[in-house]
Amino acid sequence: MPEPVEPATRDEWTIERVLGWAADDFRRRGLESPRLDAEVLLAHTLRTDRVRLFLDAKRVLDGSALAAYRELIVRRRRAEPVAYIVGAREFYGLPVRVDRRVLVPRPDTETLVEVAIERTRSAHLYGESLDLCTGSGCVAIAFARHRPTWRVVGIDVSMEALTLARENAERLGVVSSTAFAASDLDGSLSDDARFDLVTANPPYIPTDEIATLRADVRDHEPRLALDGGPDGLDVVRRVVHVAARRLRPGGVFAVEIGAGQADFVAPLLDRAGFTDVERRRDYGGIERVVSGRLAPG
Repeated sequence: MPEPVEPATRDEWTIERVLGWAADDFRRRGLESPRLDAEVLLAHTLRTDRVRLFLDAKRVLDGSALAAYRELIVRRRRAEPVAYIVGAREFYGLPVRVDRRVLVPRPDTETLVEVAIERTRSAHLYGESLDLCTGSGCVAIAFARHRPTWRVVGIDVSMEALTLARENAERLGVVSSTAFAASDLDGSLSDDARFDLVTANPPYIPTDEIATLRADVRDHEPRLALDGGPDGLDVVRRVVHVAARRLRPGGVFAVEIGAGQADFVAPLLDRAGFTDVERRRDYGGIERVVSGRLAPG
């Protein structure tokens, strides 16, 4: 790795200076993480990482780099998600490609993967998993990386999302153990298809709350993946019934939900025949995942 360059004169646009300017600009516009956004976009522009930005803080940027960075700043000013601008988002330690076809993977959703891995530990050598509302494939792929001998099927209603999910599976080395299909939940599966695990990250935002979301979510991410109907649970209810129908006895179901929905979703699992129903909080302390095990018979 080369040594950092010598400091520039005061009037030149160094990495340090341009980052300060961009972060201030984003802050004035009310963007949620101004300094982080500025760093991620500049690292992408320079094809480096954020650590290198710190080491090269006094490096002077040339005109072409500044012009390219300005283009990304303009896009971020319009509240376009940073993940869409750079074309990727890290999820469970994996660089998942994302764009307008899919939701941006959130750290909260890593809780869904953690629950799936933990609750299938006794069957880690072999199994079959179904990931509903798979989107970018991030949950299906992260699980497949930790259960390489399992067969994982991802389903989404969006053909565009599935194209990206397949690309991610190929890039991230799980193409041989994953398959993706387009349908409204399990409609494309054969009648006798059964699984040992069903995961789902369905849309769960109440329709009336869509307008109150941050602009980068509301105006850029696919509404189909956000809108959960009047109470946010339209698709969640359907997913619970699909899981009860598609799981083998003793199989595990885990679903991601919104803040405050666990009190409504846990009883859905009880009534659908699930036992050992558990709630798991995400990194922010919100009850984010409800899971259970399908009772025999």
